[in-house]
Amino acid sequence: MKALCWNGVRDLRVERVDDPKILNPRDAIVKVTMSSVCGSDLHLINGFIPSMQAGDILGHEFIGEIVEVGPEVHQLAIGDRVVVVSIIGCGECTYCKEQLWSLCDNSNPNGVLQEKIFQYPTAGIFGYSHLFGGYAGSHAEYIRVPFADHGAFKIPEDIPDEKAVFVSDGMPTGYMAAEMAGVKPGDIVAVWGAGGVGQMAVQSAYHLGAERVIVIDSIDYRLAAAASHSNAEVINYEDTDVLEVLKEATGGRGPDCCIDAVGMEANSKGVEHYYDRAKQALKLETDRPAVLRQAIAACRKGGTVAVVGVYAGFADKIPMGLFLNKGLTMRGGQMHGQRYVPLLFDLIREGKIDPAFMLTHPMPISRGAKAYELFNKRADGCIRAVITPHA
Repeated sequence: MKALCWNGVRDLRVERVDDPKILNPRDAIVKVTMSSVCGSDLHLINGFIPSMQAGDILGHEFIGEIVEVGPEVHQLAIGDRVVVVSIIGCGECTYCKEQLWSLCDNSNPNGVLQEKIFQYPTAGIFGYSHLFGGYAGSHAEYIRVPFADHGAFKIPEDIPDEKAVFVSDGMPTGYMAAEMAGVKPGDIVAVWGAGGVGQMAVQSAYHLGAERVIVIDSIDYRLAAAASHSNAEVINYEDTDVLEVLKEATGGRGPDCCIDAVGMEANSKGVEHYYDRAKQALKLETDRPAVLRQAIAACRKGGTVAVVGVYAGFADKIPMGLFLNKGLTMRGGQMHGQRYVPLLFDLIREGKIDPAFMLTHPMPISRGAKAYELFNKRADGCIRAVITPHA
């Protein structure tokens, strides 16, 4: 089959690889119909996530059709149209039973690698390095789905592909961000990052009752999308002092909830930007935490900071004095997608959250490298490039 493979920093190639096979009785094989390029994939191609190997298949946000099932798969059948959550959960460990799917004890066969960095292993993720299990990704014609009964969900007939594909990752991550932030009726919410996850965090915050949502980014077309599709107020951080604008917008109080939907490759301006770039280049820190610093500084006293932008390891100059003395709460995590899929289907059906506008660039797998280039450069109005392997 054809697959889009990582072969080094910003070196992606379409290659012929072996078709996936059933390896465990709880596996299913899915014919991939849509596979989105996610913001966290950029950390892989830009060389910030360790343990990538030449030939690794990328991709983790996808939908498709079941073409084969193992003998212990009971909830799915050949021909089912499914969305597959990017996080792989066994369904039986303590964490999965508590709906903390990204903390699964059993789905990452390379957990010993993670223990050296995170002290404890976490769940496997499709197409996201050997640190997260070494699973083949979804930018391919077919993919093996372990623990299929717990990760693949039948898509309701009245939900089209262009909406369903984002239920795999972008929507549940954005919804979980708003939920972790504790958004409640009347709140003012600030969201850093107007990519796919940030856009879904905006719509989710409004669904949970936010009175106002303010989005911070530097890409004009992404800010315009947040304003037009999600009714957000917008700030271009290149043009102003974000903290001063947020104070003014909230009567000097600060937002009730702040969401970091950017993570380890955050950009900023001035001395801070060059400081982080230099330390990251010299391997003195793994992550550029400009957004995390701003969120802690901006959040009102007693407020909550939610972190869903991906961080890999160590970040510098985090203002812990502000965090402590302002009495903030911080929550973060890879998303527990299986918890949210049924709810998100309902919200799509009711028209309360609509992700379809994010699909700006459907592209065949032969143009997969171009899809990543556009997305990485934030070019041509690209919010999400979606690869269609069988087009």
